[in-house]
Amino acid sequence: MRILLHTCCGPCSCHPVSSLRLSGHRPTAFFFNPNIHPYREFERRLEAMKLFARSEALDLLIDDRYDLRSLLEKMLRSPEKPERCLSCYRLRLGETARTCREGAFDAFSTTLLVSPYQYHDLVRKAGEEAAADHGVRFLYNDFRNGWAETIATAREKRLYRQGYCGCIFSEVERYRGRRRVE
Repeated sequence: MRILLHTCCGPCSCHPVSSLRLSGHRPTAFFFNPNIHPYREFERRLEAMKLFARSEALDLLIDDRYDLRSLLEKMLRSPEKPERCLSCYRLRLGETARTCREGAFDAFSTTLLVSPYQYHDLVRKAGEEAAADHGVRFLYNDFRNGWAETIATAREKRLYRQGYCGCIFSEVERYRGRRRVE
């Protein structure tokens, strides 16, 4: 199957890409992350994604829209976790599902499913909602078993690894010492 894989960054793409390929799928990466703050962080993550894609001969689609005002307006409607995170997942996976439909892919998935720091059930919920809204298939795969591989491969490839999810709220939480969510 041709899979459109929403990618949050290069490092988190390592295991999902290898896992999908081992399962016989043909992933194409899709970078759409207007949530990442500040803008220089957005640029660093996009460059790391490009580097990873080149190193893996992985097709990469990039939507580099950066509408911070619109994103913050959406997130401020529900500023507390986990509702804030769900709104961000819906934004990114909704656009991925739309791109999946327009690109005639067989299904879509996301690298968000590799991180033990994400609200996994809410990522799945947002993916399934987006699939229903756009008439495409969401390929659910719990990639968390490959978290260690993701870190090791990212280090080996010298990919930039960030210290927080991406949004301005997660940046503050990260540097205040909050840890893993369950």
